[in-house]
Amino acid sequence: MPKETIDHAMLKRLAEADLIRSAQLVGQAGGWALSVKFGVAERLLTAQRTGKIRLFRQLGTAVEYLRALGVVRFEVDSSGYNVEVAKAARTRPDRAEALRSIHGAAQDKGFREAVKKLLEETG
Repeated sequence: MPKETIDHAMLKRLAEADLIRSAQLVGQAGGWALSVKFGVAERLLTAQRTGKIRLFRQLGTAVEYLRALGVVRFEVDSSGYNVEVAKAARTRPDRAEALRSIHGAAQDKGFREAVKKLLEETG
C-alpha cells in the first residue's frame, strides 16, 4: 500500500480530468481505505479534517463516494478487513452513556415539575 496521500479536492480534480487509472478499496482493521493510481503515482485518500488516512466504515459508503466522483470501476481487497474491529469502531459507549444520562435527567426534571404543578393546584 502506498505511503503518500492525496486529499479530496485533488482527487476530485483528477477524476474530473479523467486521469485516474485505477482505484482500489483496501480492507483495514477499522474499515476501507481508498488507494488511487494516476500517472505513475499511487496515493491513499486522507480525511479532510485530520489529514490521516480516510477510512470508510462501510463498503457501501466508499462505493457511493467513488460513484459520486465518476469512478465506477475499482478493485476491492478485503484481505486486511476485520469485521469485529470494524463493529467495535462503530460503537461509542461513552456517547451512549452520556445520552442515557441526559435523557434520565430530562425525565426526572419533567417529573419534578409535574409534581410541583399538581401540588400547587391542589394545595
